[in-house]
Amino acid sequence: VRLVESGGGMVQPGGSLRLSCAASGFPFTVFMKWIRQSPGKGPEWVSTISADGRYTYYADSVEERFTVSRNNAERMLYLQMNSLKPEDTALYYCTRQTGSSVDTVPPSQYWGQGTQVTVSS
Repeated sequence: VRLVESGGGMVQPGGSLRLSCAASGFPFTVFMKWIRQSPGKGPEWVSTISADGRYTYYADSVEERFTVSRNNAERMLYLQMNSLKPEDTALYYCTRQTGSSVDTVPPSQYWGQGTQVTVSS
């Protein structure tokens, strides 16, 4: 399993970023997730997308601000983040879903290396 995230950076509050995740080494037609981890905190589930992209799920903290999408032909996962807040500052990871729950955090061996998002004025 190989997952490579990109697109992070520093942005002012209210700004936008688009994260990308390139997947290889496993069948991509599975549920995929974004999770994040802030310094000193445990990992937090952010969003999940179904294998065909028809169904999406979001944590309350990002609902209506973040949009998850995927391109199965290119084996790419995306997270469009708008109206960013300082509390969105974290290392963001993409991961495949393990188990049947859409809002849980998979074991770390299924994560990519992460991309840093910093929201600060």
